[in-house]
Amino acid sequence: MSTDIEQLKKKIIYRSNYRGTKEMDKLLGAFTYKYLDQLNYEDLNQLIKLLEIDDNNLYNFYNGLKTDVKFEDNKINNLFKNFKY
Repeated sequence: MSTDIEQLKKKIIYRSNYRGTKEMDKLLGAFTYKYLDQLNYEDLNQLIKLLEIDDNNLYNFYNGLKTDVKFEDNKINNLFKNFKY
């Protein structure tokens, strides 16, 4: 299982740093590096779901603006929403 978690972490690091917009690359990259080693397997899967959302909706969610996507009330989304870059 530890190799599964390490593979998942590598995937998360890549996906958080190569988004498409520099702003989100920096924001999500910093967020990921800060919390990655503190997360359990379930949290990592929630982070993957967060990373699947497009940059515009993530940016709007982070800044408290209207989004086209419904964000669940979970640990990862709350950490991201309250993250100070």
